[in-house]
Amino acid sequence: MSKGEQRPFGLEGSDRLFLPAPKRQEAKTENRLVLVTGGARSGKSRWAEYLLQEQGGGVLYVATALPIDEEMQDRINRHRTRRPPHWRTLEGYSGLARLIRETRLFREAVLLDCLTIMVTNLLLDAVKDFDRVTPQEAETVEKAIEQEVVSLVKALREIESTAVIVTNEVGMGLVPDNPLGRLFRDVCGRMNQLVAAEADEVYLVVCGIPVRIK
Repeated sequence: MSKGEQRPFGLEGSDRLFLPAPKRQEAKTENRLVLVTGGARSGKSRWAEYLLQEQGGGVLYVATALPIDEEMQDRINRHRTRRPPHWRTLEGYSGLARLIRETRLFREAVLLDCLTIMVTNLLLDAVKDFDRVTPQEAETVEKAIEQEVVSLVKALREIESTAVIVTNEVGMGLVPDNPLGRLFRDVCGRMNQLVAAEADEVYLVVCGIPVRIK
């Protein structure tokens, strides 16, 4: 491929979507925190995977989804088959800072997919009555989730490689018509802001195209 030429980053069945090809390099040994956000089916997960594939080296893939039904199990299976065989997988959503420190290998990059599902699972664990969320309960739950996210970011800042966090942009649609939905939107939005403030790079993926916004 000649200099200045472009290449696809890997959408299935696509021969029209092209992105600049980063220069392939050895796995980074300095810390770098990247946040990748976007709407549902925006291509954000594929872009995050592409980013680390182009970097080279080992990757610890942190999967936060739970196989709660057949549809979610199918999504999990699709993500598994798409990942390179040499990438290692850590599944979980609580206490991830400790788990990453215990599991990650030296110079191994980290890809967490995704922050939104992590927040969702923590939220569902903490809320007692989904139809009646009091302001006091909402504040307590959000503080607990924030502690988890802050600890996660701190752990990712300690590694000698790249860490990529995938999340969803959830605040651009209609206002949810129930208390739990509004709490979910608000907490996810504020956690996204928290991580974005700490990140070295932030990408917004729209229609499969990543736009760097930080």
